[in-house]
Amino acid sequence: MKKAWFGAAAAVALSISAYGAQAHEEHACVDDACTVQSLFVQGAEGGGSAVSLESPRYGAWGFDLTGMNTSVKPGDDFYKYANGKWDETTQIPADRTRYGNFDKLSELSEARTRAIIEGAAAGKTTDADSVKVGAAYKAFMDEARIEKLDAAPIASELKQVKAVKTKDEFTALMGKSPTTGFASLLSLYVSTDAKNPTRYAVYAGAGGLSLPDRDYYLDAKFADKKTAYEAYVAKMLGFAGWANPAESAKAVVAFETQLAEASWTRVERRNRDKTYNPKTWAELQALTPGYDWNRYLVGTELPKLDRVVVTTDTAFPKFAKIYGDTSLDTLKAWQAFKVVDGAAPMLSKRFADASFEFRGKTLSGQPEQRPRWKRGVAQVNGMLGESVGKVYVAEYFPPDSKAKMVDLVANLRTALKARIESLDWMGPETKDKALDKLAKFTVKIGYPDKWRDYSKLEIRADDAYGNALRAGAFEWRHDVERLNQPVDKSEWGMTPQTVNAYYNSVNNEIVFPAAILQAPFFHPDADPAVNYGGIGGVIGHEIGHGFDDQGRKSDGDGVLRDWWTAQDAARFDAQADKLGAQYSAFEPFPGVHVNGKLTMGENIGDMGGLSFGLDAYHASLKGQPAPVLDGFTGDQRVYLGWAQVWRQKSRDDALKQQIASDPHSPAYYRVNGTIRNQPGWYKAFDIKPGDKLYIAPEDRVKIW
Repeated sequence: MKKAWFGAAAAVALSISAYGAQAHEEHACVDDACTVQSLFVQGAEGGGSAVSLESPRYGAWGFDLTGMNTSVKPGDDFYKYANGKWDETTQIPADRTRYGNFDKLSELSEARTRAIIEGAAAGKTTDADSVKVGAAYKAFMDEARIEKLDAAPIASELKQVKAVKTKDEFTALMGKSPTTGFASLLSLYVSTDAKNPTRYAVYAGAGGLSLPDRDYYLDAKFADKKTAYEAYVAKMLGFAGWANPAESAKAVVAFETQLAEASWTRVERRNRDKTYNPKTWAELQALTPGYDWNRYLVGTELPKLDRVVVTTDTAFPKFAKIYGDTSLDTLKAWQAFKVVDGAAPMLSKRFADASFEFRGKTLSGQPEQRPRWKRGVAQVNGMLGESVGKVYVAEYFPPDSKAKMVDLVANLRTALKARIESLDWMGPETKDKALDKLAKFTVKIGYPDKWRDYSKLEIRADDAYGNALRAGAFEWRHDVERLNQPVDKSEWGMTPQTVNAYYNSVNNEIVFPAAILQAPFFHPDADPAVNYGGIGGVIGHEIGHGFDDQGRKSDGDGVLRDWWTAQDAARFDAQADKLGAQYSAFEPFPGVHVNGKLTMGENIGDMGGLSFGLDAYHASLKGQPAPVLDGFTGDQRVYLGWAQVWRQKSRDDALKQQIASDPHSPAYYRVNGTIRNQPGWYKAFDIKPGDKLYIAPEDRVKIW
């Protein structure tokens, strides 16, 4: 389960999360004052055939030359030049919405964790939590029992929904959402206080939607998805034995459409200044007339509160009015659907298949359901991830990989330090503070120094859905118990077996789980240039997040404050706007453009990260000439290493969902959109005016 402070984050993520994931509530990754930026989208998908447990290798020196299409000019389409043959010959597995080098590495991690988890289930693992790990997996894999239980696991929750007689009772029911399968329109959660990052704070966020983004309710291009959604709601309510399911579904979708109209856009929710609005308890109540926060609070197990940080504050009165104007019958139908929809992957086949048919196939274009074992592995990783990760690290993460990463990070920090010092657009006052922030970066590599204690988490081998509820409640109580304690800076927001990385602004830290420290990102025997283009670019990307359009708003101690001079901030914004316009011009489908404002932070991270990677490679040569390998210079290999990392194909529906809801640009543009602003790329590949990717020097973006 996500920790609350990480839940308010964005990642270096690559693409669409796995089917069945609930639409993000407003305190989910890409929303509200995001404090964490990561490399890829949350939730690796399962898919493909059996995978070797050995670390991968690419070509003789770390790059797969057979995947290139050298008939394409690098200046016309660098992605296709580097990856064209791979793109032409690669098929997306039927149980996936996307496939690429990230996914291949995720498959490896998935296969390794499967071996660990199945070993625990068979009693072959001696780790202290192995019994719980095995029980969690057994419960999910016991299809016969799950089929026999059918809807029984959610019967109690549905009964509670049906028993509600008043709006106040319904508000109280929503207050139980952190520890049950219920959902809430306006909710409370615990996260690090962005303006006092040594302490935790209670935040209030808005949610309620079940589709990937508000645009799915409001934009005509998603009209067919919205129609299919109404049919899905009706089907699930029918499965739950709800009266008049078709009529209720129509009312539920109309209700959520009103919420969508009142919701902030994802671009608005990125703004960390606008999503930090501290209120007294009385002020919060005044903001939402008719929504009794005192009734809500009782169910949360939180103590009495004097202060709450409100995120999308102007939406709160609108949500309260919609809540007040909506009939109790519609609210109860909505809540019943949310219970069924959330539980469906852990229920009998009719529920799980219906969930996949809509969330996997209709929304994302995924033809086939993932094998059950892959869903089971994901389930266990979500509940007991660090227990699995502890064994993963012992078996698959050699100590020398961590040592080499320490050196790489140091080189990337040195590269950025030199760039900051030489910036011609930044004044000395801001430079001093930027250098102070860089010096204070914390680096976490591989795995946490302190592992999670799961002793209070009850896991049963005969209760798949109950395990998921108890795991969610366990995480919530973990947050509640530490509310008045100092922030635990040692905590990780990802497990070691996760193929991803992130920057956490409130801790001013960059974090690299063990599973990403393999080819194509990094291999100890690969050409250093390829490593600097791969993991070097990733390291630089995460460091760069500390200085992107939102990350730059926190200082070296993680405090959200304005430490820039007005002149320097204006210069930064001018370059960022130019970059946003470049990306917004990209049109993957007719009439469907990348959102340069939504993807701004990740695009700045990519652009800076690759620049720092090249600088660090040059420094690593220590004045010696770079070797030429298979006709490619060192600088060319850095750019090829970056492009190889982003080999990825997506199904059309999945890509459209990514463009609407994800803060990361599609992989194709993470190559072509990034390199065309890099002076070194023009020199390395002799790019000239007339080449399709050429941008005149005066029009190129330079931030860091």
